[in-house]
Amino acid sequence: MNSDLVSILSTVQDPRSDKNKRYLLEEILLLCVCAAISGADGWKSIAEFGRTKLNWLRKFLEFKNGTPSDDCIGWVMARLSPTALQECFITWTKSIADLTKGDVIAIDGKTLRGSHDRSNGRSAVHMVSAWANANRISLGQVATEEKSNEITAIPKLLRMLDIKGAIVSIDAMGCQKKIAEQIVSQGADYILAVKDNQPELFDAVKDYFETAKATDFLSVPVSYDEQTNADHGRVEV
Repeated sequence: MNSDLVSILSTVQDPRSDKNKRYLLEEILLLCVCAAISGADGWKSIAEFGRTKLNWLRKFLEFKNGTPSDDCIGWVMARLSPTALQECFITWTKSIADLTKGDVIAIDGKTLRGSHDRSNGRSAVHMVSAWANANRISLGQVATEEKSNEITAIPKLLRMLDIKGAIVSIDAMGCQKKIAEQIVSQGADYILAVKDNQPELFDAVKDYFETAKATDFLSVPVSYDEQTNADHGRVEV
């Protein structure tokens, strides 16, 4: 267990009054983090994890009154600031996954299956995440209501991260001048996909390569790096 995790969790503001408080907030948060990493996917399974792993959890915090029930966990978590929790976990991932110069951070958006609720008029949740390829860990994420909102979500996510020296890759949705400028201003480089959502840029790139191809690229200075890796059950070049 990274000792920084407990100290980072203790910085989250507790929304409860001190009256009748049986469990410290950092105890509840530590339980949730450890249970989720172990595969728990709901309040009941988190509570069950706490009951079976109480002695182990006491290596890190006192848990004087044992572990909370699923109702208690759900009640407390529903009242915490999502932004504060997000900042807390980004701080933790920074402490265990330091980036080095040239590391690739892949930013991508995904729609969470089953997150929509038609009966209440709630659309599906769309998440924009930053993934550190070398460390194979998510550095942070921001929720948006629609995929089209990725353009505003990506700058928010970038501001949360220390990307200095890294290479940020984003699909065509993130191919925006302001996003590129922000990446550079934060000390990183970028690889942005170009598609016809930026028609003038797309046509300019297409014309450039067609002209270069016609001369067998002899008039174009080209450098490249070739790597071979085994991943996803296949060899990738």
